[in-house]
Amino acid sequence: MIETKQIERPKLILIADDIELNRDALEVVLDGQYNLLFAENGKEALEIMRMHREDLSMLILDLNMPVMNGYEVMERLREDELLQHIPVIVLTADKSAELQALQMGAADFITKPFDIPEIIQTRVSRILELSEGKKLISAAEHDRITGLYTRNFFFEYADRLFQYHTEMQMDAVVMNIEQFHSVNAVNGREFGDGVLKRIGEEIRAFLAGTKGIASRIEADRFDIYCLHGQDYRAVLDRFQKAISRFSPNVSIHLRMGVMPWQEGVEPVLMFDRAQTACNMVRGDFQNPLMIYNNEMQAQELLNRRLLNDLSVAIAERQLQVYYQPKYDIQCCPPRLSSAEALIRWKHPQLGMISPGEFIPLFEGNGLISKVDNFVWEEAARQVRVWKERYGFVLPVSVNLSRADVFDPTLVDRVVRLIGENNLDFKDMKLEVTESAYTDKANEVLNTVCSLREMGFEIEMDDFGSGYSSLNMLSDMPIDVLKMDMKFVRNIETSDTDMRLVKLILDIAKYLKVKVVAEGVETEGQLHLLKDVGCDLIQGFYFSRPVPPEEFEKLIEQEIAIERS
Repeated sequence: MIETKQIERPKLILIADDIELNRDALEVVLDGQYNLLFAENGKEALEIMRMHREDLSMLILDLNMPVMNGYEVMERLREDELLQHIPVIVLTADKSAELQALQMGAADFITKPFDIPEIIQTRVSRILELSEGKKLISAAEHDRITGLYTRNFFFEYADRLFQYHTEMQMDAVVMNIEQFHSVNAVNGREFGDGVLKRIGEEIRAFLAGTKGIASRIEADRFDIYCLHGQDYRAVLDRFQKAISRFSPNVSIHLRMGVMPWQEGVEPVLMFDRAQTACNMVRGDFQNPLMIYNNEMQAQELLNRRLLNDLSVAIAERQLQVYYQPKYDIQCCPPRLSSAEALIRWKHPQLGMISPGEFIPLFEGNGLISKVDNFVWEEAARQVRVWKERYGFVLPVSVNLSRADVFDPTLVDRVVRLIGENNLDFKDMKLEVTESAYTDKANEVLNTVCSLREMGFEIEMDDFGSGYSSLNMLSDMPIDVLKMDMKFVRNIETSDTDMRLVKLILDIAKYLKVKVVAEGVETEGQLHLLKDVGCDLIQGFYFSRPVPPEEFEKLIEQEIAIERS
C-alpha cells in the first residue's frame, strides 16, 4: 500500500492597498511563500475576507485608502466575531499612525516605502506563527460545542476578575439541564449537541457587552459569572424560552442556582454554593430557581463539619447504637421477638445529632458504608454479650444501604462478623429498603439471594414508600415486610388507611412472609393491627430506641415472664 503524505498548503494572505505599485512590491517580496489575494480599497477587502474567512491567515492593510480607509476596516473587524481573529499588519508612512493602529488591534506594522524585503518577510512570518499559537490556545480554552470557556480557563479568568477588578460585584450562576442523559438517549447525541449549542448562544447573547464570562463545566452544567443584581427569574425564563423555541416538540427543563456577590468570597467557593442551590431544585419543575441564602450557608457549614468529624466520631465512639424492640402481638401477652439497631451521634460540641441530619448526608457523599459497618460490628457484639449474659438469643436487624448492596466485599464482611461473635446467621436480620430493589434490580436480587441462602433473614424496610410492582415482589427474596409507619399513623380514624393496611397484609399472606408494623404508638393501633392479622409491631407504644443498658431491662422482663 502506498502511503500519501499530506502536503501543507501555503498560507493565504490578503493585501489591501489602493496603489498598484505597493501591491506589486509586496507580491515580489512574498510571492512563492504564500498565496496572495488583492483588494484596492477597504470595502473590497471586507468582501474578500468574508468570502475566504475560513482560509485567510492574514490581512496586510494600508491605512489610507479611498471608499473605506484602514481605520474603518479595523473598526469593522473588531465588531465581527467571524473575522476578528484574523491578524492585521498595517502599512503606513506616518509614524504617528502606528500607535493608533496597534491600539485598534493591529498585530504589527510595516513602514513605507518598503526598503528591506527581509524585514517584511520576518514580520509576516512572526505574526503568522503567533496567530497559529493563539488559535491552538483558543481551541483549548473554548468548548467545541458551545464556544464557551472550558472549565480550567473559566476559573482562571474568573479568578483574575475577582483579584484585579475588585470594583466589579459578580454573581455566580449554575444552570443544569434536567435529565440531559435521557434527552440524549431518546433523541440522539446530535440533537443533544444542538440543545447545548443553543444554550451557549443564548448565554453569549446575555453576556454581550458586559465583562461577564461563562463556561460549559460538565455535560449539562453551565457556569455564568455575571454582574450582580440580575432578575434571575427573568434570566432563567429567557433561557427556557430559547430552548422551547429550539425544540417545541421535546420537553426540556432547566434549573438554576445562584450565589449572589459577597465581598471576599472567591469564585470557586461561590460556584460550589451556586451548585448546592441548583441541586436543591433538582426535579422541581414548578420552582426551578434557588438563591443561596444564610440558612443554606449554615447548613452547608454544619454538613462540612459532620463530614470532617465522622472518622473521629467512629474512633472515639461518639456514634452509639440504640435498640428498639419488636413484639409479637399474636401472643398473649405480646412477647419480645427481636430488635432493630439504630444509630445515634452524641457529638462533644453539637450534642445529640438526629440521624435525619447525617444519614442522608453520608449517603449522598459515599460515606454511609462506614456508618453501617460500625452498626453491624456493634450489633453483632451486643447480640453475643446478651447471649452470654442471659442465655437469651435476641435477633437484631441491621440496615443494608444501597451502597452496601453493591459492595463486592459485603458477603465476606457480614459472614466474618457472624463467625467472630459465635453467632448463627439467623441472629442478625438484614433490612433492605424497598427503593433499593428498583435500582439495578438484578444485581440487588443476586446479592440478597446469596445472603438469604446462607441463612440470613431479609426484611424489606419501609414497604409502601417505594414503587415495587406486584410482579417484582413475587421475585424478591424476603422473609419480612416492614410496613411504613405512614400507613399506621391514622388507622384509628381513617377507613382508607385501614383498608391499605389490610391490603398490605393480604400481599404478605400471598408472599408467605410476616409483617412488622412500624410507628405504633397507641393501644388502639395495637388492637386493630392484631385483629387484622399483623404479626409484629415496633414503636413508642412499647419503647422508643434506647441504649443497650436500658434495653436489658426489657430482656430481663421477658425472662421473668418466661419463668413465671
